[in-house]
Amino acid sequence: MNSKHQCVQLNDGHFIPVLGFGTAIVQDPKSKLLEAIKLAIDAGFRHIDTAYLYNNEEEVGLAIRSKIADDTVKREDIFLTSKLWCNFHQPQLVQLSLEKSLRQLQLDYLDLYVIHFPVSLKPGDNLLPRDENGKLMFDTVDLCATWEAMEKCKDAGLVKSIGVSNFNCRQLEMILNKPGLKYKPVCNQVECHPYMNQSKLLDFCKSKGIVLVAYGSLGTQRVKGWVDHNAPVLLDDPVLCAMAKKYKRTPGLISLRYQLQRGFVVLAKSFNEKRIKENIQVLEFQLTSEDMKVLDGLNRNYRYIPFNEAQTYRSS
Repeated sequence: MNSKHQCVQLNDGHFIPVLGFGTAIVQDPKSKLLEAIKLAIDAGFRHIDTAYLYNNEEEVGLAIRSKIADDTVKREDIFLTSKLWCNFHQPQLVQLSLEKSLRQLQLDYLDLYVIHFPVSLKPGDNLLPRDENGKLMFDTVDLCATWEAMEKCKDAGLVKSIGVSNFNCRQLEMILNKPGLKYKPVCNQVECHPYMNQSKLLDFCKSKGIVLVAYGSLGTQRVKGWVDHNAPVLLDDPVLCAMAKKYKRTPGLISLRYQLQRGFVVLAKSFNEKRIKENIQVLEFQLTSEDMKVLDGLNRNYRYIPFNEAQTYRSS
């Protein structure tokens, strides 16, 4: 990994950069994503996060390969994550889905593969299968069996590390207590920001040697059908703004730094060149313990991205 990057060790011995570049597309064109990833790698990002659901693995792979081709990075410099979507939880589908992601990325392996949600949907080409009444069609799958298939992908050398996303403590315990467990999840990727600091989940995961990866740490794009337009704007919070003035940084950097100092790995998403370069600066300063306590006080258990089917999306 680039020496500019700070990393933490995962429970399987591999290292993950503490700052990652998120690629979930809500409204921006894919061409903009392609250029943004190149800019992010040029700025120093070495951790890239994508997912089968985002329908952008081809662009992510192309961007990474282009930066390898121009000698900016080597493949081993990049920590790349993708995710197993809910249609593919049946054990016989897990490796097939991973192999499809690798074909789309045109890469030989992933650094991290995670179960995207602890909810199973009916298998098929339709990633959001619905019945005649418009209701999502769920599948009954033992996630412990899904996890065993993930372990086999690691043994096959298709992925270096395996983890989960959007799991609660009970669901994590289910995996951890599985008879014959070969590999523990290295991480749990969840929404986290000063308005939802996930303190209980953080304590639990630390006790189990599981790294929490935070998405939504800057709030979210306020897109119709994705985030409630009446939701509070995180980066307008007066406490964050006052602290930003104190440190001569932006509210976004204060929010990212808060998560890093709590022990999170943090994903930051922006397709704006100035902000991409700005976000990497989170590695260059620290908040005082007193200010960390002040930011702890902002918690209101507010989730920007509710777990309901209306919020589940796939970009086109």
